[in-house]
Amino acid sequence: MSAQAAAALAIEGLSVSYLRRGAALRVLSEVSLHIAPGEAYGLVGESGCGKTTVAMAVMRYLAANARVDAGRILFRGIELLAASEAELRELRGDRMAMVYQDPGSALNPAIPVGQQIAEVFRHHRGMGKSAGLEAAGGMLELVQIADPARMLHRYPHELSGGQQQRIMFAMAIATNPDLLVLDEPTTGLDSTVEAEVLDLVAQLRTRFNASILFISHNLGIVARLCERVGVLYAGRLIEEGPADWIFADPRHPYTLGLLRCVPQPGMRKNSHRLDPIAGSLPPLGSTPPGCVYAPRCAIVRALCRERAPPALQVGEGRVSRCFFHNEAPAIPPGAEQDPASAAALRHDALLTVAGMRKTFGSGGHQVRAVAEVSIELASGEVLGLVGESGSGKSTLGRCVVGLIEHSGGSIRFEGVELRKPKDWRDPERRRKLQMVFQNPDTALNPSHTVRHILRRATRLLHKDVPASEMERRIGALSAAVRLLPQHLDLKPAALSGGLKQRVAIARAFAGAPALVVCDEPTSALDVSVQAAILNLLAGLQATQRVAYLFISHDLGVVGYLADRIAVMYLGQIVEIGAAAAVFNPPHHPYTEALLSAMPVIDPDARPVRIRLTGAVPTSAKPPSGCRFHPRCPRALGELCSREEPPWRQDGSGHAYRCHITPVDLARQQADTRPAPCGTGARASPAPHAPMRGSN
Repeated sequence: MSAQAAAALAIEGLSVSYLRRGAALRVLSEVSLHIAPGEAYGLVGESGCGKTTVAMAVMRYLAANARVDAGRILFRGIELLAASEAELRELRGDRMAMVYQDPGSALNPAIPVGQQIAEVFRHHRGMGKSAGLEAAGGMLELVQIADPARMLHRYPHELSGGQQQRIMFAMAIATNPDLLVLDEPTTGLDSTVEAEVLDLVAQLRTRFNASILFISHNLGIVARLCERVGVLYAGRLIEEGPADWIFADPRHPYTLGLLRCVPQPGMRKNSHRLDPIAGSLPPLGSTPPGCVYAPRCAIVRALCRERAPPALQVGEGRVSRCFFHNEAPAIPPGAEQDPASAAALRHDALLTVAGMRKTFGSGGHQVRAVAEVSIELASGEVLGLVGESGSGKSTLGRCVVGLIEHSGGSIRFEGVELRKPKDWRDPERRRKLQMVFQNPDTALNPSHTVRHILRRATRLLHKDVPASEMERRIGALSAAVRLLPQHLDLKPAALSGGLKQRVAIARAFAGAPALVVCDEPTSALDVSVQAAILNLLAGLQATQRVAYLFISHDLGVVGYLADRIAVMYLGQIVEIGAAAAVFNPPHHPYTEALLSAMPVIDPDARPVRIRLTGAVPTSAKPPSGCRFHPRCPRALGELCSREEPPWRQDGSGHAYRCHITPVDLARQQADTRPAPCGTGARASPAPHAPMRGSN
């Protein structure tokens, strides 16, 4: 029996177009792939390559203006494209299910989450109301949500992003489906929650033998979870094969380009410049002759422009649509590979935050989101701020730029203390102090075109320049963030999430700022655009002495860009120091856990996962003593629960809050070895070995 015949899901020659103003724009061209029972298949590629269209076609959720031009989709022998609506209603949620990138938009805000899960059991298993709710509670336990009895009655807006995503998983797996379609299910989650979600997916595969179509721009996650990988470019599957081989020995220039965009462990902006893929995707619906990747390819030849390459066998179970696939691994880096020079730091601080506090609520319902935080930032310096969701990172950033008023302590910018909202309204200070938000939808005026947005921001610095010079500056600014000329006359609603974020970044830099607070600025970007943005930020830091307070859950990005790193937990800074010192032992046990959860492409470079157990405390009722002690695998018992830990100094400027001395902590953390060689990219993470001093 062929692999396709035995597959849980087989896509054969799928071509899909979108109809716009009477024209058919091809988005998928003859895509064929299969997923075996119990197998995880990763689908990667830049935004706009057609990954989500594949997922929507499988679930038969394509938009009304979509048209399937050719092909078949077989699920366990059922032809999905020919299935009736009644048949699809029975299949969806019962034998096949989907988890979306944004759980907030997929959950009904007016219905408690328990009722939403129970609805799956009532529809597909015929359960009554009480039985369905009881079954829903069991699913919450399965996806490891604390206090499921209470959680059943909460509404989506009362949950964190990680909890919402677990609710989506609970709904998706409620009926033990044969196929899970996961479309960027961990985007926006912090590293520990992301790792827990991936652990959950691995457990579900083992328990239910479910097949998985996993769509992601995070190559580290795909390398860890998936057995096989397909690389999609401009609607065509251009390389496919076992994940180990695809990532270790890519045989298509595009795959190699994606890998070179990702900051690897140990890479720093001063020694390694990222290598973004030159050019951009072809316009939607274009059908150029020859290889679709030819305009961006470093080894393109005349043959490539004349003929479309077939799917060539390049090894067992591997295919590549490249005539010169043997040359792909040896392609030299791009021309712009000189690393950014280190910016010379002044001794005087650009930003000084001293003992800052931010409390929400009043009376007995106060939440101290930021508690006695002190940081300094010099001109031309990057301070990375990391920590789980709810640790207070974004609140700190919003206080710094004056979006919310701090409750105590002081904030000084260029030596001037900023106390009240009016202190931030000075036009010159507004120009110098900018912020890039995680969600550009809430930051861009939907009524204005991109050109208008950038022109208005540019006028803060260049009020009297001629119109032609203004347009030149806008063009240079948009090109720096890889916006195309045709994007300038569009409104935000017509742009993808990644394009909107590029507009937001361009706007922040239009007035030549002195400090930019970047709150998860690259989380929605694919790896090629992310690489270009990181190079841009590093270059502006070096040439214009721009400083950044860079907030992110992506520790790989922070380790690459930041000069120093501060780690926050429940409103407190628990560690701060040079990036190299924070990333290497001895470091705070919380930092150690965050680093252990970081997805890494190379299986031999992955650290042993440290799973944090116990319920996550809240800032409303922080634990006594060390705030991290209820979850700390190295806690010393009563000492940690009773007394606040002291600051420990380890080297120049590196300090952390812990009762364990640097010498003892370094000795303990030396026991945490990388994963053994040969374990494979998808081996289940080994449980962490017992530690001295653990509870």
